Amino acid sequence: MYEIATEGVPVKVWGADIDEGALAQAGNLARLPFAFRHVALMPDAHVGYGMPIGGVLAALGQVIPHAVGLDIGCGVRAWSTNIPLTEFAPGRDTVLNDVQRSVPTGFEWHKASQTGRTALFDDVPDIAPLQAEVDKAVRQVGTLGGGNHFIEAQVDPDGIVWMMVHSGSRNLGKQMAEHYDKVAKAENLASGSTVPPEWGLAHLATGSEAGAEYFEAMGFCLRFARENRRLMAETVRAAIDRRFPGVTPAAEVDVHHNYAAAEEHFGEQVIVHRKGAVRAEGTVLVPGSMGTSSYVCRGLANPESFISCSHGAGRIMGRKAAMRAFPREQVMRELEEAGVRLFKAKKHDLAEEAPAAYKDIEDVMRHQSDLVEPLIRLTPIGVVKG
Repeated sequence: MYEIATEGVPVKVWGADIDEGALAQAGNLARLPFAFRHVALMPDAHVGYGMPIGGVLAALGQVIPHAVGLDIGCGVRAWSTNIPLTEFAPGRDTVLNDVQRSVPTGFEWHKASQTGRTALFDDVPDIAPLQAEVDKAVRQVGTLGGGNHFIEAQVDPDGIVWMMVHSGSRNLGKQMAEHYDKVAKAENLASGSTVPPEWGLAHLATGSEAGAEYFEAMGFCLRFARENRRLMAETVRAAIDRRFPGVTPAAEVDVHHNYAAAEEHFGEQVIVHRKGAVRAEGTVLVPGSMGTSSYVCRGLANPESFISCSHGAGRIMGRKAAMRAFPREQVMRELEEAGVRLFKAKKHDLAEEAPAAYKDIEDVMRHQSDLVEPLIRLTPIGVVKG
């Protein structure tokens, strides 16, 4: 870790190859009048909208919708199937084909409401923009989405197969993020906020009506995201049970990596924004990029990172640039050579998620050795993508 002095609080950086755009955005965060103590950049940090993805900001009395991100509650769920790879391998394609048919991906939703599978919608906060999305959300829950979201079969060093689900709050989180960013912009203009609008860091006082409402809406999006992953995991377990009946899987681990939370750090009550970062306490999941290893870790609760760690490998190339740089056939060939079976209906955008468009997960893990302790390295053997 190294420290950068700024006109505001310092920026502490874990990693050696953070892009200039992300560093510039971190400098903006450091100059916020309500930034507390320092800004932390995780080793997977890269430029985002307003705040770097892989950034951690502790704020005094303020919450920033774009420092949480559009996909509120995006995160990862993983569990051991307790099935040896030697037994699973012959049924791998059957299971993942079943999963691909059963879980809507990309822009697809369920054809019918999923309220029969979840109690999530029994208590939706009485917030107008949230209520306006419920009719859609009841069909979005339990769906994967696209981009870097995935359902992956992996194997641990003992030869046991794991499953991992990476997704978030789907369109619901995006709508809440955009709505409250507009509200924040209007309030900042009216109050004469000194934060430049071009920074993309419109903020709400947590003690204000709008700030409290955003927190409540965000909380529901977090519950939606966790339930979204749980329902997909339920579908995956059912597919596995049809091929391997009678095997009891291990307990599931689930972590968010796009959210804000009221926490105490260095003796102060602050709002910690983790945008593409995980609370590094207890069991932590750090997924790799498509076709590369993921890790189950123990969080080391390092106070200097505001008890945070990376959420994955982190991009080094934008999606359009990756599409230009890597032919689809090359990406498919590399996955095949790595022993990873790909299940993706529409492959025109596959190169967006090429492993070479991301940082090396092994480098990321080395740079955060004081943030997490790796416990289990998981190697992919098959992936379902949107």
